[in-house]
Amino acid sequence: MSDDAKLPRYKKSHIGEHRLRPESLMMSYGYDPALSEGALKSPIFQTSTFVFESAEAGKAYFEIALGLREQGPTEHLGLIYSRLNNPDLEILEDRLTLWDEAEAAAVFESGMAAISTALLAFLRPGDVLLHSEPLYGGTDYLVNHILPEFGIRSVPFPAGRPISDVEEGIREGVGDGPLKVVLIETPSNPTNALVDIEGTATLARSIGRDGEPPIVMVDNTFLGPLWQHPMSHGADVVLYSATKFIGGHSDVIAGACLGGSEVLATVRTMRTFIGSGADPWTGWLLMRSLETLKMRMTAQVKNARYVADYLQDHTKVRRVNYLGLMAEDHPMFGVYRAQCLAPGSLISFDVEGGEEGAFRFLNSLQLVKLAVSLGSTESLAEHPAAMTHADVPPAEREREGIGPSMVRISVGVEHYEDILADLEQALAAT
Repeated sequence: MSDDAKLPRYKKSHIGEHRLRPESLMMSYGYDPALSEGALKSPIFQTSTFVFESAEAGKAYFEIALGLREQGPTEHLGLIYSRLNNPDLEILEDRLTLWDEAEAAAVFESGMAAISTALLAFLRPGDVLLHSEPLYGGTDYLVNHILPEFGIRSVPFPAGRPISDVEEGIREGVGDGPLKVVLIETPSNPTNALVDIEGTATLARSIGRDGEPPIVMVDNTFLGPLWQHPMSHGADVVLYSATKFIGGHSDVIAGACLGGSEVLATVRTMRTFIGSGADPWTGWLLMRSLETLKMRMTAQVKNARYVADYLQDHTKVRRVNYLGLMAEDHPMFGVYRAQCLAPGSLISFDVEGGEEGAFRFLNSLQLVKLAVSLGSTESLAEHPAAMTHADVPPAEREREGIGPSMVRISVGVEHYEDILADLEQALAAT
């Protein structure tokens, strides 16, 4: 008999001994139609507050929610206030845990809200944050400009290199620490450079103080919940801009944080008092999107391979950064094979003609939209140096390989031949 045999039907993940896949559970897991007049889909619980069945129940709910005491084995944290919890968010968070096999999840109003809340939950003045680079421009600004104002020291290390190559620099940079958090973005934005999650986590924990290992966080936005599972490689926390693949329709801004129950309890507490949690409408939109996540991401990765192969052979393209094109003799090939289930659908490439050539290409696109963001049904293209990473110092951009001729494209679900036709006519204009 499976472990969830005694759970209510809407929380079951097995049929007998058969384990259901996440894409099947996305339709109904965590939701009981009987609690909502039999509605097949969860309603939008557009309410700010909830009625307690008794004063005693209200007292117990607040004690647990505010961390005044531990939750009892038979107690359930009831609904209090939509800044703390809401049925749409609770169902969504249950479903999000399934892809990464996490114990708990928390949803936020944006990816940056998830990242900043998670970092602030564990960092204090005097602490050290170790992070890979390049990072998404917003994250880069947070760790290099805002956190230092709070007395937090950021130590970078380069993505795209074996951990043995960067170990000495990491140890020297961290020094006496204390190292409290490691933030990894892999693949990196926009270069697709990989970071060895397991190797970095092992090294960081050897540097951390005894009894206080650092919290290892991985921004998994580029490969999404399908193509990489950081917790199986030693991460404590997985972060997403849920705006991207999880939302996937360019119509919602959201973020997510997943991990063990104890770690997420600390993040949730910070979320409660910062007020960065998502609203019911956001939760409902993300539940809608989760039902087609696997279909969308599978179609996108198939299209991306056609696009990458086309770009690699084009005379006006100097370099293509795509995991699916990584050679077997590349120093990170072993990490790619062990860590990634597919190469994803993000591609960056350098065109002839520098910034002028890149701008001509972007301005000539007709089907592919010139816009930031990624992971949506439509294909999107942008210029990292002038847009998403514009606030990264030029010398740092150059060191990280983000040059004036680079274009980043997020491949959508259109027919691949139509995407290629658009790229062909746009490249002809460079």
